[in-house]
Amino acid sequence: MALTARDVELFEGSRSRLEAIAYRLLGSASEAEDAVQETFLRWQGAEVGRIEVPEAWLTKVLTNLCLNQLTSARVRRETYVGQWLPEPLLGGDPMLGPADTAEQRESVSYAVLVLLERLSPNERAVYVLREAFGYSHRETAEILDITETASQQIFHRARKHVADGRARSDIDEGAARRIVEEFLAAATSGQTDLLVQMLTKDAVSVGDGGGKIPARAKPFEGALAVATFMRGLFKPSKAKRAIAGGSPELYVTTANGEPAVVVVVDGRVIGVMCPEITAEGVSAFRNQVNPDKLERATRQWAATDHGDPLFIAF
Repeated sequence: MALTARDVELFEGSRSRLEAIAYRLLGSASEAEDAVQETFLRWQGAEVGRIEVPEAWLTKVLTNLCLNQLTSARVRRETYVGQWLPEPLLGGDPMLGPADTAEQRESVSYAVLVLLERLSPNERAVYVLREAFGYSHRETAEILDITETASQQIFHRARKHVADGRARSDIDEGAARRIVEEFLAAATSGQTDLLVQMLTKDAVSVGDGGGKIPARAKPFEGALAVATFMRGLFKPSKAKRAIAGGSPELYVTTANGEPAVVVVVDGRVIGVMCPEITAEGVSAFRNQVNPDKLERATRQWAATDHGDPLFIAF
């Protein structure tokens, strides 16, 4: 059936919310866009006049499309080259969705998106719908075709998994940003001992190159190993300049709502480093360098002014 202008307007009014849900469920902006587009096609083919609550209908269709995608994604990731990390979103990207509460902000943080990969598709869906978008257990149960009791049980289980894996921190954004700037200064100046002091003993560094950019297949583990890697990463060499396509500019900005290092060459984002900062120190660096997962970040970067870089590496 052909959609009326009002039908299209109804969908477009929900698009940003649907994209934010899909991104949290899939960890990929491009896949989220595809899921929302498929939802529109389903909307186009539905008897819209008979749908009593369009928002609920659209959310149900989208969520189930994402659940199917998550199931197939698990199979694809078994053959993924190296470590798989989510696609980072830079500050100001509308796909980040609501950030009015601490729960909403945390639900889209890079560290939590990584933890959500460990959940079953249903656990992830319940957690996202409840924690980030405030759906009641009754509404969540209707979306997922489960009982309200099952929704409650799944949510508590998912929330516990996330809490167990998440290093809690009371550090505010300003302090976290200063820590990232200090760490970057130490890394670019070769102060390995200082880097070790700024890391937790069990710190890790994970990189996702997708087989297109060199990235270690296994994470670096332990403060000394991570510090040594970070020092080597910023040590100047012709080979690194050749791989990067020039001398990278380093900016400290935000990604997924938290301080991050954005690496730029000629206006193109070639890396986003997302640190996890706790009261004890930096506990993790998750580094996205797969060019396929940085296309949206490059577009977002080009649309905003960032001033001068903090450092220019090698």
